[in-house]
Amino acid sequence: MSDLAGRTLHSIAPRRPDEWEQAPYNPVPSIVEAARLIYSTHSVADIYTARADATNLTLTSDRITELLETARGQHRKTVIFVSGIPGAGKTLCGLKTAFGTAEPDNSATFLTGNPTLVHVLREALTRDAVAQGQKRAAVEQRMESTIQSLTKFRDYYVGRTAECPPERIMVIDEAQRSWNADQAIRKSAQRPVKLMQSEPAHLLDIMHRHAGFAAIICLIGQGQEIHDGEGGLACWGDALASRPEWQIHASPDVVSSTHGLTTLSPSLPVQKEPSLHLTVPVRSLRDTATPKWVNAILEGNVSLAHNIAENASLPFRLTRSLPELRKALRERARLTYRCGLIASSQAKRLRAEGLGAELAHMDSNAVAQWFLNRWVPDKDVRASDALETIATQFAIQGLELDFVGLCWDGDLIRTGYPQRWQPRRFSGTTWQTVKSSEKALWSLNTYRVLLTRARYETIIWVPEGNPDDPTRCPDTLNGIADFLLACGIEPLKHAETLPVVENCFLDV
Repeated sequence: MSDLAGRTLHSIAPRRPDEWEQAPYNPVPSIVEAARLIYSTHSVADIYTARADATNLTLTSDRITELLETARGQHRKTVIFVSGIPGAGKTLCGLKTAFGTAEPDNSATFLTGNPTLVHVLREALTRDAVAQGQKRAAVEQRMESTIQSLTKFRDYYVGRTAECPPERIMVIDEAQRSWNADQAIRKSAQRPVKLMQSEPAHLLDIMHRHAGFAAIICLIGQGQEIHDGEGGLACWGDALASRPEWQIHASPDVVSSTHGLTTLSPSLPVQKEPSLHLTVPVRSLRDTATPKWVNAILEGNVSLAHNIAENASLPFRLTRSLPELRKALRERARLTYRCGLIASSQAKRLRAEGLGAELAHMDSNAVAQWFLNRWVPDKDVRASDALETIATQFAIQGLELDFVGLCWDGDLIRTGYPQRWQPRRFSGTTWQTVKSSEKALWSLNTYRVLLTRARYETIIWVPEGNPDDPTRCPDTLNGIADFLLACGIEPLKHAETLPVVENCFLDV
């Protein structure tokens, strides 16, 4: 113990051996660690949080199991919508359903349109199996059926109308990102397999090929639609309206008489299940106020955001210096903790700051190396904690890091009287204003995703800009920083030793 104390003297907050011995041991696994645990033990019993109030994850998981057993006993087809705030554990519930049983007739597949999640989970589980002596080729083949690309699964069965999937349970991660009919038809027009209806409609029809029981569990990240053509929860509702054979279970929170992208129509025969909505964040480990604060700042509600910050220890800090950002992240990325740089895919002028290297989210090897390899002790420059390559919302959605460096560019600025958020896109040599309300919503959702990726702390870096470069106007960037400060975020230099950072080492 004395040796450990000596080795941590230069940490952000040196540990006292007596305090460390008496501290509670409540480790909270990352999504990758949780997948490894569930896959190896077929259980979520060992996945706890550092707070006693985060019980709804277990309640939701148990209720999903009960609904599946009932539908199986009745030989019915059922669709279950699991909704919730960012970081509340929707993916954990899905992984439990996909991995949490060894029974052959409960066979399930985990589908996602997020290639990053596919690559990282497959590679993490494969590395574990290989370390235990299994042949890599055999493990990789098994992983391909357990964790699948939604796009490949969809095209395979749309192109083979007489073939039925071997799995009776389909888990769809980020189901709100499924394509609407217009997008599906347009995007597949030049492909070998042409889609004639929305993705939800095709997926429902594919699983309907089963005689008797079949189930689809849709994991819905509300407010996280980030791309053109994503149909949201409403698209699933439209498909189910003409398919009465499907029994629908969802939380009352997602049923609304007001038509919108993120809700189901009250005209649908929805069996309302309050436990299917997750409200307690398990990603932001030390403060449950994070999602509310993020919503407030994206709504431009300064007074509400400031009030939330005054009554909570928010895990957000602000810096205007890139070297300071890197230094702070390296100080925090000790032991098994990971850090990394993230930014919007539209943050094109970060290149002038030396951050032009973007993680290729469609490159499976690059993605796995970024999330799984380590800078310390391996000195692997491809790892996230090397702090050389930036991950965008497309690479980071559905995954997480312990400490995040969010690089904020001029693609989302404060402007007008009264001030409001204005999304922009960089075209040619200038910024262009985004006028479409739908595309503006995607921009705000992009930053919602980016602001909720950290398990412990997010350090936001807003560049100072350059008065000689109109694409990096200092006044514009100062406006972003001033707004965040007014919302209660503290400057990094004034909070070097954060309680959230000190306490995180108690999880080791």
